[in-house]
Amino acid sequence: MINKINFGAIFAKIKKTTAVYDLPVLEKFNTLTHSPYWVLIACILSLRAKDEMTDKVVRDLYSRAKTPQEVLAIPSPALEKILYRTGFYKVKTRNVINITNLILEKYKGIVPSDLDELLTIPGIGRKTANLVVTVAFNKYGICVDTHVHKICNRWGYVKTKTPDKTELRLREILPKKYWKGINMVLVLFGQHICLSVSPLCSKCPIVKECPKLGVGKHR
Repeated sequence: MINKINFGAIFAKIKKTTAVYDLPVLEKFNTLTHSPYWVLIACILSLRAKDEMTDKVVRDLYSRAKTPQEVLAIPSPALEKILYRTGFYKVKTRNVINITNLILEKYKGIVPSDLDELLTIPGIGRKTANLVVTVAFNKYGICVDTHVHKICNRWGYVKTKTPDKTELRLREILPKKYWKGINMVLVLFGQHICLSVSPLCSKCPIVKECPKLGVGKHR
């Protein structure tokens, strides 16, 4: 079990190993736009989509509409066509339109930086809200996606059934200095080494410390 006493050493090894990989799409797009609105939209489009496709689609949308007003000016059928490649495009189109309208009408075009306030917006879940808080506003939050959930349970650092429960448990035990960075580092680690199926344990920098809970076949 990787406990909170040695978490820092484990995390440092993983961070060093993953530093060679390209940034995840949300962090990459934030450096391009410096816009909380676009971090929010990119996160909505990334749900159940691969990073590579999300990156292409968000850049395509951004090339056509730079502001929330310009996004709303795109007819729904045209917006669906742009978002089609990310999957679940009808739901995502509806969410983009509804959330953009709400941001403009209720928040005067300014995306809230408060986690609880973001969670009041229909279509925004804990993963999205935490990503906006940490990536766009550099505030404390813990974004738990499938990678963070999977890896923390494989380590035995938490024993939880869902990403939301993993987040709540991490808020109890994870030192706060790791809150902002845990998602980016573990996403890269999960995408390239600690794979969901047949993880590359031979390339893992913490293979000796990791209990590999729930792991069957590995390479």
